[in-house]
Amino acid sequence: MTHPLVGHAAPEFTLSDQDGINVSLSALRGSDVLLVFVPWAFSPVCTYELEQLRDAEDLVASDAHVLVVNCDSKFVNQEWAHQNKFPGTLLSDFWPHGAVSREYGVFDEELGRSKRGTFHVNADGLIDWALVSPSGDARDLEEYRKVLGLV
Repeated sequence: MTHPLVGHAAPEFTLSDQDGINVSLSALRGSDVLLVFVPWAFSPVCTYELEQLRDAEDLVASDAHVLVVNCDSKFVNQEWAHQNKFPGTLLSDFWPHGAVSREYGVFDEELGRSKRGTFHVNADGLIDWALVSPSGDARDLEEYRKVLGLV
């Protein structure tokens, strides 16, 4: 089933990264953006996915902006990035709690966290691909490579 946001403008947001720097989606217009929502920092599957993103040299070298989003605080994300030597961007959807996750339809109201959703925002700011995976299942980076035209 196609996600309802596919074919529509990506909801705008400004979130704080792990270093306290605000990142706005609109500032990245003109580039591919891969939004990777994860449920919890430090959980086994989320940490595995973070390590996979860190070690994916082709993704790191691409022109795409890979933004990992969760509902943890920037302080938690800072430590998570440090412990995993993650050089990328971890965005905190902490307050208002889960607001961006809700906008993208991937907020789990019962557990108060993001679901495992991924969205490709093209250079024009449109969502042209989405994937929502079950909570305990790590996503396959090959899907990211395909959508970014790396394979």
